[in-house]
This record gives sequence, C-alpha cells and structure tokens, in this order.
Amino acid sequence: MLRPRVSEVAATVLALGVLAAGWGALRWSGTVRWALVGAGVAAVAVLVMWGLLGPGSRWLSGERGQLSEAERSRLTVAERVESVNQARAALMQSVTGLVVIVGVVFTAAGLLYTARTLETTRQGQVTDRYAKAIEQLGSDKPEVRMGGVYALQRLMKDSQEDRPTIRSVLAAYIRTHAQDKPPVGSDKTRLAVDVEAALTVAAPSQTSDRDPFDLRNVDFHKRNLNRLDLTGANLRDANLSDANLSDANLSDANLRGANLRGAVLSGAVLSGENLRDAILSGANLSGANLSGAVLSDENLSGAILRGADLSRMDLSDAYLSRMDLRDANLRGADLSRADLSGADLRGANLRGANLRSTDLRGADLRGAYLSGADLSGADLRGADLRGADLSDADLRGADLREVVGLDPESARKAGTHTDDTTRWR
Repeated sequence: MLRPRVSEVAATVLALGVLAAGWGALRWSGTVRWALVGAGVAAVAVLVMWGLLGPGSRWLSGERGQLSEAERSRLTVAERVESVNQARAALMQSVTGLVVIVGVVFTAAGLLYTARTLETTRQGQVTDRYAKAIEQLGSDKPEVRMGGVYALQRLMKDSQEDRPTIRSVLAAYIRTHAQDKPPVGSDKTRLAVDVEAALTVAAPSQTSDRDPFDLRNVDFHKRNLNRLDLTGANLRDANLSDANLSDANLSDANLRGANLRGAVLSGAVLSGENLRDAILSGANLSGANLSGAVLSDENLSGAILRGADLSRMDLSDAYLSRMDLRDANLRGADLSRADLSGADLRGANLRGANLRSTDLRGADLRGAYLSGADLSGADLRGADLRGADLSDADLRGADLREVVGLDPESARKAGTHTDDTTRWR
C-alpha cells in the first residue's frame, strides 16, 4: 500500500480550507467575509500552482502514473529530471500568461470599481450642492436667493440628468416671486433681481433645453420683460396685462387664455405660438412677428398692429374693426368671416389671404396688395381700393356697392375674377 505524500496531504488540507472559507464568506459579512474570500483565493492559487508544477508537469512529461521498477531502470536520473523540468518550463510560461491575463482582469475590475466610486461621490456632491442651493432660495435676502439661482445654473451644466428637475424648480420659484419688489431706487416695473436671474438662467438659449418651461398662471402684469427669451414657454392663462414684452422672444410659446390687455409687444417674436382665447385688446403689436400663430375668434379691439408680421396667421372670425394694420404683412393669413370694418389696411400685404365672407365695409385698402386673395362673398361696401393690386383676386359674390377706386371695367383690366353674383350697385 502506497503512503500519501506530504504534498498531497497539504493539498487536501488546502482544498478543505477553501471550502471552509467559502462557507464562512456566505455566513458572515463585512470585514470577516472579505478576509475569508482573500484567504480562499490565495489557497486556490497555491493549489493551482501545486497541481501544475507537481502532478501536472509529470503528466506532461509522460508519467501517467507511478513508474515501475523496469521503467525506472530504463531512464537515468538526469533524463527523468530533464523531462520533468521541460514540462515545468512549459507550464511556467502558461502560468505567466495566465497571471498576466488575471492581472489585466483585476486591473480592469479595479478601474471599474474606482469609476463607480467616483460616480457615487459625484452624485453625493451634486445632492449636497442641490440641497444648499434650495436652502439659499428660501433665504430672506435677495442677494442670497440670487446666489442660489446661479448655483443651480452651475449644477445644470455639471449634471445634465438633473436639468429638467432644476428648470421645474426655477419655474415654480418664478411663479411664486413674480411680483416681488424690485431693488430700491430702480424702476417699479422691473422684476426682482433673483426672478430676473432665474428667467435668464432657465432660458432655452442658456440650457439648450427645448422642453416647455412651465409658467402657467404666472402674474407678470406691469412688469418689464423686455428682450427676455421665453421660447417655448407655457404661459397659459398668464397675467401679462400692461407688461413690456418688446423685442421678447416668445416663439412657439403657449399663450392660450393669457391676458395681454395693454401689453407692449412691439418687435416681439410670437411666431408659431398658440394665442387662442388670449386677450389682446389694447396691446401694441407694431412690428411684432406673429407668423403662423393661432389666433381665431378673438377680440383685438384697440390693438396696434401696424407693420406686424401676421403672415399665415389664423385670424378667422377675429374682431379687427377700425384696427391700424398699415403695412402689416398678412400674406396667406386666414381672415375669413373676420370683422375688418373701418380698418386701416393701407399698404398691407394681403397676397393670397383668405378674406372669404370678411366684413371690409369702409376699410381703407389704398395701395394694399391683394393679388391672389380670396374675397368671395366679402362685404366691401364703401371700401377705398384706390391703387390696390387686385390681380387674380376672387371677387365672386362680393358686395362692391359704393366702393371707391374700382369699377367693373377696371376690375376686368386688373385681372380679377367676377361673375353675376358680384354686386356693383
């Protein structure tokens, strides 16, 4: 009976130690667990090395079991040692490569762990900075609140995933403090410095964020909002009466139901926005760009629209009686059934406009551009059309009684479309 070698006994003990370490790691936690895992890994490494340099190298050298006396007699000691050493050298090369691979894996794992640790640390810092900024916004001192606003601006730049949340916070802050008093000695219409800062910081031009900025029901009446960027802002039901919005950017904003009575919107950009149910009576829209805006069935009495860009705008059923629309751009606009009685449309661009069934009684259309306009069924009684361009205009069914500057002959020469339903007398 062969007695076990010392190395084999040691290997057995190590194997049992690995099993014990694994069992302990599953049972305990914390430092003890990691110590047992480390000990187990070390024991496994020793077992692997023993297996490769002991039985493994002899197996590779040709020894598949214990050598018999006859086999021993055919090999000299030097030959046997050389064979085993060659096998061990080959195994050592393999082990070296394995160690390198394992080292790379552990290095990558270490880098990944470090990256995750750094990210966790960064998130913690972001949370701390956010909490500090919110605390500053609750201060009684406006300069401290303004510092909180700019702290949130820096946070938006450093943490893009938190940008929507921060913009929501700033929007709520603006809605709450919109009527706070401005700095002592400044214009009473000016916004409070912290609110002004919040509007600037949250502007799409600063954040590259096109999500709607929620300013619903905000109260900006009699406030100076000159040149502010409110692109895409949700200003539904906002109170903007008597506010100064001159040269402000309100493109694609939602102003549905907003109160703009008496507001100054000269030079403002309002293209593509929703103005349904908005109150614009008395508003100054001279030179404003409302191209493509939606505004139908509205009362614009007293509004100033001189030189405004209203191209392609929906003004169907709108009340525009006696409105100053001189030099306004209404190209392609929908003015069907609108009330333009007595309106001043001198020099206005109405090319291709829809004026079907529109009330134009007594309107001043001198020098207006109406080529290609649809005036079928329109009421033009007493309107002044001297010098107007009516080429290719549709006047079928229109009421032209007492009109100035147009008769059947001049209408024919101008290339207008008339028929028996066109009323001249």
